[in-house]
Amino acid sequence: MRARLVPALILALLALVISAPEARAQVVGGFDFSRAEVSVTGLQVPWGLAFLPDGSALVSERNTARILQVRPGQTPVQVATINGVSASGESGLLGIAVSPAYAQDGWVYAYFTSTSGDNRLVRLQLNAPQTQTVIFSGVPSATIHDGGRLAFGPDGMLYIGTGDASNTGNAQNLNTPAGKILRMTPTGGIPADNPFAGSRVWSYGHRNVQGLAWDSQGRMYAAEFGQNTWDEINQIVPGGNYGWPTCEGTCGNTSFRSPIVTWTTAEASPSGLAYANNTLFAAGLRGQRLWTVPLTSSGTAGTPLAELQSAYGRLRAVAAGPDGWLWVTTSNRDGRGTPVAQDDRIIRIPPATGQNDPTPPTAPGNLAASGTTSTSTTLAWTASTDNVGVTGYDILRAPGSSGGAFTQAGTSATTSFTNTGLTPNTTYRYQIRARDAAGNLSPVSNTVTVTTSGATTGGCTATPTTQSQWGNGYVIQPVTVANAGTSAVTGWTVTFTLPSGHAITGSWNAALTISGQTVTARNAGHNGTLAAGQSTTFGFQASRPNGNAQTPSGYQCTSP
Repeated sequence: MRARLVPALILALLALVISAPEARAQVVGGFDFSRAEVSVTGLQVPWGLAFLPDGSALVSERNTARILQVRPGQTPVQVATINGVSASGESGLLGIAVSPAYAQDGWVYAYFTSTSGDNRLVRLQLNAPQTQTVIFSGVPSATIHDGGRLAFGPDGMLYIGTGDASNTGNAQNLNTPAGKILRMTPTGGIPADNPFAGSRVWSYGHRNVQGLAWDSQGRMYAAEFGQNTWDEINQIVPGGNYGWPTCEGTCGNTSFRSPIVTWTTAEASPSGLAYANNTLFAAGLRGQRLWTVPLTSSGTAGTPLAELQSAYGRLRAVAAGPDGWLWVTTSNRDGRGTPVAQDDRIIRIPPATGQNDPTPPTAPGNLAASGTTSTSTTLAWTASTDNVGVTGYDILRAPGSSGGAFTQAGTSATTSFTNTGLTPNTTYRYQIRARDAAGNLSPVSNTVTVTTSGATTGGCTATPTTQSQWGNGYVIQPVTVANAGTSAVTGWTVTFTLPSGHAITGSWNAALTISGQTVTARNAGHNGTLAAGQSTTFGFQASRPNGNAQTPSGYQCTSP
């Protein structure tokens, strides 16, 4: 009887494993994303994140000008309000940093857009929070491109990432602090070993730097927003010119330093940046994901992998906490997201356990695709081997027949996977990667290219909402795209007309192209498929001449 029961039990357990829902998040960069948890709720556009010696964190809120002290599972406590903050668009209370000698001096640093019309840096002590000393000011400000990340480097110096303040000429002008990474002493002074004598400029040619981090060898990295094409992570060297506005992404001009990683602006729009376990972690706003970027011994990048994709919305700050967990803040109440009741939140990801196995699995082999339709394809491959055992496979997908970054499209516990929700008449590339229990990643498989077939025509509508306006600009959010037909649509296109003199300065959740005054918005990869009656949203920001109160008109939606 026992001999019969054991095989039956094994078969039952195997059936459970095969039918269980796929776990999209796993161990990457030393953290177990399958055990991510919401630790703090009820924040209002958290922007900066820094830790005190007792393990608690300070969070700056962009629009309220508050600094809050937070602990996992506890209600945030307001500990300071920064005076004279002007919050509009992307400006407000931005970065925050804690002195490396906090136990002795108690200094907290905050960078913000002021009512005086500039971006500036103050420091204060939490036992007297209303006494705030300006130690650096005069950085050009605007409602967009204010940079704002603030961090102490391993050299004890204070670094600030600034934006071009919507003036592209600032980035190459060494006489302005806009469009730069700045380096200064903890009192705001100019270090003697800065690359440009008498200047706080550390590097230049930047558009909008919102992420700063250093690896274990002291090498510096920065995350930077692109305009319409490429977001970047750069390895920063003193005196380096990173190309904006001549270059966006890699342009092959030897006068400029090339990024180590690029993504399309829909995939990333990276803000915060952190380092741990030989991996960079970049928080994506528009991309709504956390990019993990393994680093090589020379400081270049391996293949990036996306985690938390669309799980928590827009992600702003990321930091490796003193508790060993990775901390990530959301930014869903910044006017460009879709907040839930708990927003904004802090997500914490625990360190992985059982990582004493350094040997990765072998690469999966013989990847092939079959049964491709207008919205799906089935992949199959031969199994990897591992000294302990393979725990699963990552399915990596990239757009087009060449170029574009591979991102995770799913996981599988077996050697096959059906990828659904694809866009008709579209080409994709796939690779497979194996994992073991210690989080080791195999080399990727061969690449297979798939092109989906056409789709049945459907109908859709587009309804815009003007969220905010100011003298020379406005934000249209949301533009609600609804499937008005009786069958599913697998892609949509919205066209509208810009008034004369208006220009698009940013967009999210759609890819925008402009011809004259006609704007064409096409669905992003994650929001093209709509069931009958279902809707999705996108948004954009535009500039206009002062005194012109017009907004776009003539919105029309079509679907394949």
